[in-house]
Amino acid sequence: MDNKFEPFIGPEKKLPELTLKAILLGILLTVLLCASNAYLGLKVGATVSASIPAAIIAMAVLRWFKHSNVLENNIVQTMASVGEAVVAGVAFITPAMLILNLWHGFDFGKVFVLTVLGGFLGVVTTVLIRRVMMDHKDLRFPEGTAIAEVLKASAETSSNAKPLVLGGLVGALISFLQDGFQVLSDATSVWFHKAGSLFGFGFGFSPALLGAGYIIGPAVGISMFVGMLIGWLMGVPVVGYMFGVPHGVDAVTAAGMLWSDHIRYIGVGEMLVGGLWTLISLVGPIFKGIFLSIKASRGLDETTTLRTEQDMRLKTLALFSLGVLVFGYLFFLYVFHLYVPGSSTFFTLSFCLLAIIFAMVFGFLFASLAAYFAGLVGATNCPGSGFILAGVILFSLITLLFFSFFEPAVLQSRGLHLAGFVLLVNTLLGCAIPIANDSSQDMKSGQLVGATPWKQEVVLFIGVVIAALVVGPTLELLFQAYGIGGVFPHAGMPHSQMLAAPQAAMMAAVVKGVFNHNLPWSMILIGVGVGILAIIVNIRTRQRGLSFPVLAMGLGIYLPMASSWPMVVGGILAYLSSKSLKKRVGRQAFYEDHSIRLRLHNALLIACGMVAGSSLIGVVLAVPFAIEKTSDALKIVPDGFTPIASILSVVMLVLVCRWFYRTLNPKRA
Repeated sequence: MDNKFEPFIGPEKKLPELTLKAILLGILLTVLLCASNAYLGLKVGATVSASIPAAIIAMAVLRWFKHSNVLENNIVQTMASVGEAVVAGVAFITPAMLILNLWHGFDFGKVFVLTVLGGFLGVVTTVLIRRVMMDHKDLRFPEGTAIAEVLKASAETSSNAKPLVLGGLVGALISFLQDGFQVLSDATSVWFHKAGSLFGFGFGFSPALLGAGYIIGPAVGISMFVGMLIGWLMGVPVVGYMFGVPHGVDAVTAAGMLWSDHIRYIGVGEMLVGGLWTLISLVGPIFKGIFLSIKASRGLDETTTLRTEQDMRLKTLALFSLGVLVFGYLFFLYVFHLYVPGSSTFFTLSFCLLAIIFAMVFGFLFASLAAYFAGLVGATNCPGSGFILAGVILFSLITLLFFSFFEPAVLQSRGLHLAGFVLLVNTLLGCAIPIANDSSQDMKSGQLVGATPWKQEVVLFIGVVIAALVVGPTLELLFQAYGIGGVFPHAGMPHSQMLAAPQAAMMAAVVKGVFNHNLPWSMILIGVGVGILAIIVNIRTRQRGLSFPVLAMGLGIYLPMASSWPMVVGGILAYLSSKSLKKRVGRQAFYEDHSIRLRLHNALLIACGMVAGSSLIGVVLAVPFAIEKTSDALKIVPDGFTPIASILSVVMLVLVCRWFYRTLNPKRA
């Protein structure tokens, strides 16, 4: 994508943007999307990206007002996305405190403070790195692009929105048939026992991920495919042979268990190395962006005279950062005194200072990586839990080292409480990472439609406070209604309705593993080795003008195949379709002919529409699922229908790919 572009609303135009109705609607959607995603986050360990549904809802509501515009719509979806991001951060970590029996419910005060501190850290990071990420040539921001296309199509009556609408309808219909009626399968796997291990593969059919894969292109898709081969095609059989295949379950379930217990840690190790490499490459641009912010605050940067380049003042960001530092330090002192009473004053002051510095430094680093991932593969596929897991492991090791030297007796007597303190420190990271991830998509959509950055950044701070007021009571309500992670507030509650909180259960298991010295370090070190090899390959391929994103390969190892596969298909589809078109019309016409460029644009609109339609259905379906307390609430087929649903999904995938291909390469052209 060419970074030198004209936004939909030019910088010379000034439209009402930060209006009262936009803020009030944003607050309402923040509350609704925060509450609706809390159930999904605890039930299945995933949340539904809220930016696109919020943008569509905002358009529908603001149409009833006589004076509304695309920039107001963008403000609404920017604020609303914070609700889903906050839930992801809090629900993926804090239930681990229940599982470790350190909490007996969700204390409003503690959850509120942690959410605000982590959320503010995420927003500050987003502002500081906005210019770097928005102008990075390798980052396509698939969901941010989709949001912008949806917003522009609603505002520009002269544009041809038919491809966007068709893509949205197709994406919504497929997702509804998959997740609602379950006539289509969203994934299928074939695994079998052989030679003392497991062999097989799996496929995913998500229309949102297929569309996102088309937008991001082949380089990321191929890198993810390599990661899938390493993690699943080679990793699972080798790990099964080394550690044994789980008994008492079918082959598909056994493969998933091997991946969860072993292979996933290889992905974490690879992403740690790949993330460090990416951060090294981004250090220069990030500091350049901060330097530009300093110049802007002094009125020395000419580009900031443009409305579309004006961020919040650096002094304001410094105050927010200082607030996080001071209040975070005081909060950690309070919590540490509760969990580890009796420690010396100097030791307590020193360790809590170390904790808040760790939270702020690694919160900024991991949030920056999350924003990079959002641009690379989309917010939905950012391995936020992987970054949080890395933070938990790192600070657990720091804590072990610190106490082994200075307070070994405390380590022996209060090890479990120290594990809980590690989780609370990483809750700040857990909030900062998804907020930077989602907000970077929102800032990209704002850049494309011509929003004023500082106004988007203001509502991000407002959204954090609103979501922080809601998330604690919502989690407590769900805990009292269902129980979480095997912990029940009342005796005799049905285990079948319990919310498993898989991400939090994993965090609890990992932090206990570190303090009990039984974490699978061999897998993490293998991932480190894979990451180093990937970096070497990336350097060699770049010398030949090719791209091999290292983090995308780690993502292919870390994610389930159901998430990776459709993105791989989408990326390869984009490459083959464009290559065929270029071959038919010639290189010059491909880049210069208006009708050819229109075909490419229409295919992109279809992909954006599929992302938007599928995401919106995900939020809509959360309502009946929450009411009926089951994801089978709308199921209309018998249990034995699964093989037929998988076959129908394969047919559906082929037809959708053919649709994309014929959009670029019609028979009569």
